[in-house]
Amino acid sequence: MKGSDLLVAALENEGVDRIFGVPGEENLDVVESLRRSSIELVVTRHEQPAAFLAATYGRLTGKPGVALSTLGPGALNFVTGAAYGFLGGMPMVLITGQKAIRQSRQAHFQIVDVVAAMRPLTKQSQQIVSASSIPTLVRNAFRIAAEERPGPVHLELPEDVAAEEAGDAPLVPAHAAELPVPSPEAIERASDLILAAKSPLLMFGAGASRPQLAPALSDFVRRVRIPFFNTQMGKGAVGGASDFYLGTAALSERDYVHKAIDRADLIVTIGHETVEKPPFLMSQGRHQVIHIGFVSATVEEVYFPQAEVIGDIAKGLDLLAGQLEGRLKTNPDWAVLRKDILDHITDRAEEDRFPLTPQRIVHDVRQVMPPDGIVALDNGMYKIWFARNYRTDVANTLLLDNALATMGAGLPSGMMAALLYPQRRVLVVAGDGGFMMNSQELETARRMKLNLVVLIIEDHAYGMIRWKQAVDGFADWGLTFDNPDFVAYAAAYGARGRRVTTASGLAPALEEAFSAGGLHLITVPIDYSENIRVLVDELRHMQDRNHLNREMKMRVQVFRLFEA
Repeated sequence: MKGSDLLVAALENEGVDRIFGVPGEENLDVVESLRRSSIELVVTRHEQPAAFLAATYGRLTGKPGVALSTLGPGALNFVTGAAYGFLGGMPMVLITGQKAIRQSRQAHFQIVDVVAAMRPLTKQSQQIVSASSIPTLVRNAFRIAAEERPGPVHLELPEDVAAEEAGDAPLVPAHAAELPVPSPEAIERASDLILAAKSPLLMFGAGASRPQLAPALSDFVRRVRIPFFNTQMGKGAVGGASDFYLGTAALSERDYVHKAIDRADLIVTIGHETVEKPPFLMSQGRHQVIHIGFVSATVEEVYFPQAEVIGDIAKGLDLLAGQLEGRLKTNPDWAVLRKDILDHITDRAEEDRFPLTPQRIVHDVRQVMPPDGIVALDNGMYKIWFARNYRTDVANTLLLDNALATMGAGLPSGMMAALLYPQRRVLVVAGDGGFMMNSQELETARRMKLNLVVLIIEDHAYGMIRWKQAVDGFADWGLTFDNPDFVAYAAAYGARGRRVTTASGLAPALEEAFSAGGLHLITVPIDYSENIRVLVDELRHMQDRNHLNREMKMRVQVFRLFEA
């Protein structure tokens, strides 16, 4: 058995059934070994989306996805995908080729130090120098990738090691990794802080969206009856239909959900990872914070918890609920505040304006997506609107990236969701800028016979940066472009294309596409004037009003002091 055969056998031993990527000359032994194996090689049109596919597999299953590339330029195209998985906490294994290491017949042609390049973007980056070591290195790579905090591992396989005879090197059996249970002292300390708080509040972060956690989180909320909000990547960890749901922190401050954050004297963060754009800005004397996570908190300028509960989150919450159940009273003011928050973020959701407003697009998408339907977002201005306005009842049904926040990941992410869950509706939502960064993967999606609908939100600009340009008072310059005819573009790839031309046309177009099955591309123009009206003017007015209210309260208190 040669090294490439042993590598593929080790991957089969880990339960790998698909590998995504673009092979090269240095991978030909591996390709031949894959041809004779049970593993399907899904050839993509670029290495970057192959890495996004592998990362999303890890995100949705908890098991590492695998991507393959050649050396040099191919391997370096994995860099963004590696960073995507590294910051997003997605387990994946990246396998790259390399020239022979025992001879140098091509000198330094195409050779760059990929192992070093990947080191800061992965949990481990390593070159395989001996075929007999492959089983151990592969087992270790999958273990490291999957254990908390999950992320990418990189293995480089030189072509002479792939071709080397490995003898009878045995495979290493996989085994379950147990997480430690939080200490009784930590549970008691957290319980005391929560019982002493007047207005405790829960927050679910990216780490709360691990596939296995959803039942434990919902049970905890049911037992302790504390209101909660979530970060962008924590959406759906507990269903948005819950009476205790207060909204999503799509911005770092001054949004309507921050009314609840401002009212809380204690915030219990569950699975919060500071790679996300901060959901709130912590400051001295504002409120206390308890961090509940698989690993200890990363202390930041805006996040420095006063207490931590570290270990298996599900078991920790069960123990904590045992201390709190039946001992907390829900403040009735939370229900009033909840209605106020949710009313504001759904305002004008059915407005018949054309081009469509962001609120209307989110509303219409929600109408055609069942509770278990999956929406995969690329990165753009619409992501904030979906994060604020889209209610999720099932974990991991709104896939977005608020860590690396890279454009170009939406289509591959949705493709993986459609591959894993062929019976569920899967919708990709991408801006015209982000879609074109990996639009070539439409061919891969068609070849894979995926049932997938892609919605392109068209504004002929890099909309989020254009919005920030306006907010910061800069001239509107340097961020616009032209687009192809997306309907014709879809047809060129063997997909069915459609253009929405009326305010009432989006929901029926989506419904017809899902009912027909196959690959569809729908484009809709958007009116982004709501970005300024809502996310700037309205929120600024709310902030000014809150400041005035605080000032009036202070004046009343001063008046009473003088009166006394």
